[in-house]
Amino acid sequence: KRLFSVKFVFVLSVNSIRQSTKMSKEETLDGKKKRLLKGELTASLGDVKKYKPDLITRQESQTPSTEEDEALQRDPQADLQSFQASCDFLKSTIKEIKEMKKMHPDTSAEISSIRTDATIHFIHMKKLNRLAHFRCRKVRDITNEAKYKIDQCHLQLQNLLYEAMHLEKEITKCMEFKSKDEEIELVSLEEFYKKAPKTVSNPEVTKGDVHQQMLARLEWELEQRKQLAAKLTETKSEKEKITQEIQSKQDYLDTLQPKLAAILQATRPVQDYLDMPYDIIKEEHQKAQHLPLPLYVLYMQTSAYKEACDKYLKISIVGDVDAAKSLMSITFEPDEDSDSDQDEREKGDSKRRRKSSEAINLEIKNKVLKKHPLSVVLEVSSKDGAELQLTFFYLMALNIITVNVHVNQDPGVAVSTISGGDLLSPDLILDELYPNDHGNDSPNVANHFEFKRHGLQEIPSYIPVIGRPYLWCQWMGGLQFLSKDLNKEGNANRDDGDGESSFNVSRIVAVKSRHGISSANMQKTIHLLRERMKARTCLLHVLSSLERGIIPLSAESVKMFPAKINAQLSAWRRSTFQDVLSLPHADRFIKAGVIRESDLIFMAVVDRGSAKMTAHVVLTADCPRVAPLFVVDILWQTLRTALNDVHIMELEEEVNLHFRELLQGKSRDQLLANQLQRLLMCFDVYLETDTRACSLVPVEIPKEKMIPRTCRGPARSKPYKFVPELGIFTHRC
Repeated sequence: KRLFSVKFVFVLSVNSIRQSTKMSKEETLDGKKKRLLKGELTASLGDVKKYKPDLITRQESQTPSTEEDEALQRDPQADLQSFQASCDFLKSTIKEIKEMKKMHPDTSAEISSIRTDATIHFIHMKKLNRLAHFRCRKVRDITNEAKYKIDQCHLQLQNLLYEAMHLEKEITKCMEFKSKDEEIELVSLEEFYKKAPKTVSNPEVTKGDVHQQMLARLEWELEQRKQLAAKLTETKSEKEKITQEIQSKQDYLDTLQPKLAAILQATRPVQDYLDMPYDIIKEEHQKAQHLPLPLYVLYMQTSAYKEACDKYLKISIVGDVDAAKSLMSITFEPDEDSDSDQDEREKGDSKRRRKSSEAINLEIKNKVLKKHPLSVVLEVSSKDGAELQLTFFYLMALNIITVNVHVNQDPGVAVSTISGGDLLSPDLILDELYPNDHGNDSPNVANHFEFKRHGLQEIPSYIPVIGRPYLWCQWMGGLQFLSKDLNKEGNANRDDGDGESSFNVSRIVAVKSRHGISSANMQKTIHLLRERMKARTCLLHVLSSLERGIIPLSAESVKMFPAKINAQLSAWRRSTFQDVLSLPHADRFIKAGVIRESDLIFMAVVDRGSAKMTAHVVLTADCPRVAPLFVVDILWQTLRTALNDVHIMELEEEVNLHFRELLQGKSRDQLLANQLQRLLMCFDVYLETDTRACSLVPVEIPKEKMIPRTCRGPARSKPYKFVPELGIFTHRC
């Protein structure tokens, strides 16, 4: 700013000199104008002096040595007013010069004079500005010095406050100090004065002095502890002696164990010779201790039934015993919330690679379908050499028992058949052992919600992995669940409480409850397994003969039929439910629920001359306990079914309803063959008594049966009933 002011003054001076030179060469203005301008300039200066007449005089009278001293000695308010007056003068001068140039362009001399006065005022303003800067710097120095003194005082105050706070903390610490004697649990005052000797308690002194009382109590506590320490040392020495004695006896027992094992090993040949496998039974019982409760009940009840009723049963335990031992201390509980567990897994260590959704779903599925490491194997043998092997598993998360089935046949006795090749398959052999028990759904209704919660499919999708959860498997293991269908036939011998509630009580009560459920069904289930195995084996033999066109009849069965039957079985093959579904005359059986999709369906073709009879034979899974069903149609001249020929309906009734006449005692193994033989016999009667065929010449179907009366009643019913004693056919009453 200072440099700019000097330059500005210098430029004004140079311009003033140039203007003066120029004016001397030009013509002078008129005298009247010069006097006017001079009078105005004098008036302007007079106004400045009039505004502050004594300011310049007083400041000029003082002649300080330096400008800094001058700045301190001068009055700031007077300088401010002088600065404002100079500013006002400069404003009025500039305005005056502007008006002179506008009114009188040739007044250069007057303008130069006015400009000189303005320059003087400008220099005066510069000086005032410089003095103001000196004054401001001085004030700043004074302010900094005052601030420094204040900071020193504030620092001293902070030090004093810190010392006061430190002293307060020390005082608080001293006030809160606790001695070690306060942590010692001393006897009560009454007990102290009662048991402590007077030399220690000194009641005359201690009762009046709390400090002496505490010292006496501490002294008595010390004496008591010394006595207890001596007693503890004596007890420890006695304990060491007893421990050494126990260890010596234990060493003796340890040396005795190998000797006993050697003795048992030496008796193995005797056990094998006498058929008393005590060692094997002992090992099995040790394994049984690690079975889950349902399999334990199944194993114990089956073993008891084997010893009491069925020596041909074989029961064993297979699996990893060590893994089962590790599970004994772990309570398996499925996740309460699969979403929260997945969040927990995803919030794991950031350095660990996160699992994909497929891996997480696979882990959840394996956890839900996890089997117990131990399983029970039951082998049911039959007289013909066939063996039914059942392996029972326990699913810990679902709380159900599943079974895998395997059939072992004697190669020398095995029968090969095309139409019945799947009769011994694991999926069909135990189907409907009890009514409506297909093993496709879990008997535990809670499993449906468990699968749904984890986003898994239903149990039929996992049957190849876990086996089939038949209802009778649950009963054998002592498990009992509410039935989905109130009308569904269940176990008729359930006489104990709900097995599921027994999980919440002790093991002893649970075992008793489960044993009651298991024992009530064990005998019936084993009997049904044997019957099923025997029935399927006999059925295989019958199907093998039928495929060759031979109806296998026993010697007793031959007596129930005429000596000669002209109809011949020309074909026997497997059929399907869809084939039966396409038959119009089979609708009545399907709608009545007699024919179901799970049934085994075969087709028999019978010929006699040009007549051809096709019979669809429906066998249930419980055949022959449930008699086979025959659906018949005859192709002779026209297609005849039960819908357009009442005699065919009578033929079906004769075969399907009156099957009990074909049973031999309690055995039903020959029922299918006997029904087929009766079907052929009735087919002969149908053809030989047909009135339309009798009118044909020549006669294609000759009458060879002894039929006293060919028809009866308004329906013209045929005599399908055969009387073996007389060898004739008659009508049913």
